[in-house]
Amino acid sequence: MNGHRFACRVYFEDTDAAGLVYHAGYLRFAERARTEALRDLGVPHAVLLDEFGLIFVVRRIKLDYLRPARLDDSLEVSTRALSFGASRVVLSQIVRREGETLVEAEVMLACVRRRDGRPARIPPRWRDALGRLAAAEGEGRPRSAATEAK
Repeated sequence: MNGHRFACRVYFEDTDAAGLVYHAGYLRFAERARTEALRDLGVPHAVLLDEFGLIFVVRRIKLDYLRPARLDDSLEVSTRALSFGASRVVLSQIVRREGETLVEAEVMLACVRRRDGRPARIPPRWRDALGRLAAAEGEGRPRSAATEAK
């Protein structure tokens, strides 16, 4: 798999008074895309929580707003893995409309225990699944924390 694609539409609730997607709306689109990517990879959030008591939380997010989306636009959010650590993964998420890039996001997710919020190792099944969110063709595989340190 070379990343994941998620289609969504802009609804009235996503827009501001000018009819443009409100800046926080892109965070919702990205969250839905990440959730659907895990589900499509066979490792939904609910199973991670039920089997291990773990959840993924956003540790850091960087957004570059390039062009606005508008009411009723059909959007696509692509998600791909950039790098891994023992308890974190960094993803690239790009929101496009008809191939035009609107927003670029870099999201660091941390795997934490639900009961106390402490970092936890990403279980192998989720790590393998996230690894399938490979970098785009020609860009290689996701880097590990050890690779990044070099």
